[in-house]
Amino acid sequence: MPNPHAFIPFEPTSDDIAQRGWSLQRDAIDADLVAALARECRARAAAGELSPAGIGRGDGQQVREGIRGDRIDWLEPGQAEPCDRYLALMDELRLRLNRELFLGLEDFEAHFALYPPGAFYQKHLDRFRDDDRRAVSAVLYLNPEWLPGEGGELRLYLDDGSTRDVLPEAGTLVVFLSGELPHEVLPASRERLSLTGWFRRRGDGPL
Repeated sequence: MPNPHAFIPFEPTSDDIAQRGWSLQRDAIDADLVAALARECRARAAAGELSPAGIGRGDGQQVREGIRGDRIDWLEPGQAEPCDRYLALMDELRLRLNRELFLGLEDFEAHFALYPPGAFYQKHLDRFRDDDRRAVSAVLYLNPEWLPGEGGELRLYLDDGSTRDVLPEAGTLVVFLSGELPHEVLPASRERLSLTGWFRRRGDGPL
């Protein structure tokens, strides 16, 4: 039975971030909205709107498939109703994190990411060296009926030296501190879809 609430785990998410710097919530978002977002991602892919993702920023950005192999398209308000619903939910989460954790988050940016079979993203941090505005990362997975043997896990490198692998199952939301949690995307045997975003604060780096 569909959950009547589009998004529930505000309190567990903020508590997890405060205690350990990351949060994993399964079935975080209503299944109908997750399915609509997956359809939107696939429609953009079919229309040729996804572009190879780069590394770095600004003039120094490069496409290097030996480091990351996903294709992306950024969300903008007013493009599609499911995307607007998701952006509104993330703004609610932004306000909650600010209220509970005093993070000073000002906005949220996000893109669809499609990893073809075999694609990966090597171990990295989400915060740029010359720009500290990205404070909190949020990844929502859009893949129904994902099986453990299909790969594609998000591997988190935790402070105690251990790792935590997260299956990219539809409805799973992972939120973590962008500058403190190294992570990578492992290759998968099937196409892998996600929405990857960052809550940003006013930073000291150049615009």
